[in-house]
Amino acid sequence: MTAPPDDGTRVELYRTMVLARTFEEAMLREYHADKGPGFDIGKGLVPGEMHLAAGQEPVAAGVCAHLTTDDAVTATHRPHHFAIAHGIDLRRMAAEIFGRETGLGRGRGGHMHLFDPATHFSCSGIIAEGYPPALGQAFAFQRKGTDRVAVAVTGEGAANQGAFHESLNLAALWRLPVVFVVEDNDWGISVPRASSTCVPSNAVRAAGYDMPGERIEDNAVEAVYAAAGRAVARARAGDGPSLIEVHTLRLWGHFEGDAQAYRKDIEDVPGRDPLPTYERTLREAGLLDEAGAAAVKAEAVEKVEDAVRFAKESPAPDPAEAGRYVFADGGPA
Repeated sequence: MTAPPDDGTRVELYRTMVLARTFEEAMLREYHADKGPGFDIGKGLVPGEMHLAAGQEPVAAGVCAHLTTDDAVTATHRPHHFAIAHGIDLRRMAAEIFGRETGLGRGRGGHMHLFDPATHFSCSGIIAEGYPPALGQAFAFQRKGTDRVAVAVTGEGAANQGAFHESLNLAALWRLPVVFVVEDNDWGISVPRASSTCVPSNAVRAAGYDMPGERIEDNAVEAVYAAAGRAVARARAGDGPSLIEVHTLRLWGHFEGDAQAYRKDIEDVPGRDPLPTYERTLREAGLLDEAGAAAVKAEAVEKVEDAVRFAKESPAPDPAEAGRYVFADGGPA
């Protein structure tokens, strides 16, 4: 059994969730600031698509509370909350999203391709792509005789991909130190999970690969924390992989600009926001009062706005150097 989070950890879970949400709100603001007239994703300071994770913060906070920056995390095309919970540098992440030279990938990757060797974090725009690389990281950790673990995150729609099943099979066969995390936000873009997935819970699929599987309901951060604690401890002990699915919530569209006409639940969504829910829980427990909550939010705003300023003030990459970093030695300019 995993011990419940102590009072200090509970407040830290809240702090992580608030920071992640504050960052997403800032990206929402900056992304839409100059996309008009009309809506052109190629325009503005933040060009390209944008997938925001507002509502899914409990998953990242609960899982990453058990990790260090020596552990690896591979995330999805909706990655910011996991990047923040895993300790990525906010300034460099913001700069990458803005396409600036000071970004994690020197502005070449953008928000779906964040790579940070300092925290062993990566993500990809390809569905289920993060699962196989996590196996490689876990294999390396195992071969070196360490207790480091890899966490591989994907959405519920990707659980029908071949890469998902192949990864679970090989991780179990080799008893790799991997924690597989599935974020079930009910929607694979515009397709409800019931129309694409034959089982109501992907956690049951773990049994087919001889590993523990657990589903967390109600977007409950402390339940995620407990499940992740069990899974991470199992991986560190050399007992192999685990699968955790969390029924979470996508507050906003699949991407920015998504009209969400397909969503019949849209009017009820704000009432299921996990941040005020958890804040209320902490207040009732006497761990947070109005001043404390305001201080957490103010601290988050200060950090995020600093990162946004840094990004805006950073130089854009020189077009003459578009060929740099294509090859390991820097390659032709």
